[in-house]
Amino acid sequence: MPDVTVFRNVLRNGFDQTDLPWVPWTEPGRVGVEFVVLWGPDPDEDEDSASLLLRFPPGAHGDFHEHLGHELMLVLDGTLDHSDGRRFHRGDLVVEEPGTRHQMSSAEGCTVLAVRARPAPGKGPPRTRPHPAHRLARARTPRRPRPYGHAARTVRRPARVGTAGPTSCRTRTRRPPRA
Repeated sequence: MPDVTVFRNVLRNGFDQTDLPWVPWTEPGRVGVEFVVLWGPDPDEDEDSASLLLRFPPGAHGDFHEHLGHELMLVLDGTLDHSDGRRFHRGDLVVEEPGTRHQMSSAEGCTVLAVRARPAPGKGPPRTRPHPAHRLARARTPRRPRPYGHAARTVRRPARVGTAGPTSCRTRTRRPPRA
């Protein structure tokens, strides 16, 4: 029978939630953002969607990116700032359509539930295993994050216009550097 994971009392400051395995999101353009993967993409199951808890300390920001699929963001605590100038507060539910572009940040700090139907081109949470609540009690070191949407030696690049649409991606193998 599949596991059911329950995270109690998430409508509060993420920095008070010390029982969750927060991991720094280290990627160019991101500053200070931490995450917990609730579920992540699974190439073996042809699953692209991902769900994360994100926490932004005051002044933290993500990178500027475009989405290939819908993204849902529920502000659990604090204030989330959108690059178009809008501000979202605790309880606000934001649904961005495919093709939207943004950079999220927080001047005051916030905690957000984010669900992505598909990853942004070449972007996404570093790949880690979801941490069900029953496993959180064990003293385990989280696995080192790997880039989401990337295999060990691949890079995602925009597809040529006219192949599968202007926001689609293709994957190619990186060639070794020239000597």
